[in-house]
Amino acid sequence: MTSIRTLAPASVWGFFDTICSIPHPSGHEAELRRWITLWANDLGLVVQQDEIGNLLIKKPASPGMENRKGVVLQAHLDMVPQANAGTQHDFTRDPIRPRIDGDWVCATGTTLGADNGIGMAACLAVLADNTLTHGPLEVLLTVDEESGMTGAFNLQPGWLEGEILLNTDSEQDGDVYMGCAGGVDANITLPYQAEPVPPGLVALQLNIKGLRGGHSGINIHEGRASANKLLAELLHAFSRFEQVRLSTLAGGTLRNAIAREASAVLVLPEQDQPELYALLAQYQQQYCSEFQGVDDFIQLELLPCALPGRIMNRPLQQQLVRALLACPHGALAMSRTMADVTQTSSNLGVIETRDDHIHVQCLIRSLDNTGRDRVAAMTTAVFELAGATVMLDGAYPGWQPNPDSPIMKLVLDTHKDVFGELPAVKVIHAGLECGLLGHVYPHWDMVSFGPTIQGAHSPDERVSISAVERFWQLLVRVLEQTPERVS
Repeated sequence: MTSIRTLAPASVWGFFDTICSIPHPSGHEAELRRWITLWANDLGLVVQQDEIGNLLIKKPASPGMENRKGVVLQAHLDMVPQANAGTQHDFTRDPIRPRIDGDWVCATGTTLGADNGIGMAACLAVLADNTLTHGPLEVLLTVDEESGMTGAFNLQPGWLEGEILLNTDSEQDGDVYMGCAGGVDANITLPYQAEPVPPGLVALQLNIKGLRGGHSGINIHEGRASANKLLAELLHAFSRFEQVRLSTLAGGTLRNAIAREASAVLVLPEQDQPELYALLAQYQQQYCSEFQGVDDFIQLELLPCALPGRIMNRPLQQQLVRALLACPHGALAMSRTMADVTQTSSNLGVIETRDDHIHVQCLIRSLDNTGRDRVAAMTTAVFELAGATVMLDGAYPGWQPNPDSPIMKLVLDTHKDVFGELPAVKVIHAGLECGLLGHVYPHWDMVSFGPTIQGAHSPDERVSISAVERFWQLLVRVLEQTPERVS
């Protein structure tokens, strides 16, 4: 038990503390799902699990509310596992240890899992509290949202009975969301073509670290540095030294997180080292100026290391570096109809050197399928020119805004009644599950809202304590006022 259980609302923070104590990164939600199932069974609630691992918990309407429209409260079970370099944490075994820092709850050196653990905790708190007033309730907890939306992709029609979906995966207090981006993964493979290391060379490891990273949907328009793009730029600059050769490179760990760290192992003649160090110092100065106020702690370093057993042949090295340099990344188009909303983006999220190939993964997002498919074609063309194989996987639709949504109007009116002001109505560039869920249940009236979470998908993740209390107040009042069923 941690001190966050003393915060208000106690039920939400108590459930969140328990969620933090049970490891649940993407693909490893089984233990958390088992705990929730046992807990719900003890309350006498109806619990069901589908073949893919999604969890559905049903709670009857409170007395006098049986004729209200059924509400589906929705969150995802998994969290993004990210840790700072030097932080020893096994996300499949070690609990997250939340701590209070002023108005914020955060972790130490790792992601917190408030995305979407706070929303999940609120759903469980509603199920646990028999003093609340609400119509028929269903809580849908999906699996593997962060790494592929597997649960939403495999949700079956006819399983749920509700008519209204309240998604809890938004991250800004005072904002209510009525639409989101769709996306597709670009999985790229280049065969590793090796040759032996020539005699008389030394090895250096290039490290890029200290970057903020962040959510590849929410933060992509902010101009934060990508360690993978900086790596490509530096390797391209080093190519002026003809005898500098590349052995391995790596950067980022998740397709939906802006890469915070990257590295490469280089071999070169010892006499070239001073010029390489001098060039790196120039780029260090350049990046400090370029990203001032956005990424203030970028660190570039070259450190001696052991000679590797192989290097890439020159054609592969040249093609790979050029492709990474040309790969689309960042906010590529802004919406023409909604101010300050990213229309289309791409995130060069992962670079890995494996035994027989180099693996690259990008996540392309867009509010429309046209933009998504255009950038996917651009990315494919760039890497196919380099001799790579590109597979486009997991395409999912966006959630198209419905300005006439009755549940949106109810949330807006309730927000004004409770807090004295209307919230901002927005479309989010992140890939909420609403697009996929609405494809399976097209009759659902959907809205998304949640508390303020900053730094999602990075070890800087934190959630506002006061915003959680406001989120809970709004959620409870909306449930009290859901409309009656149409006969």
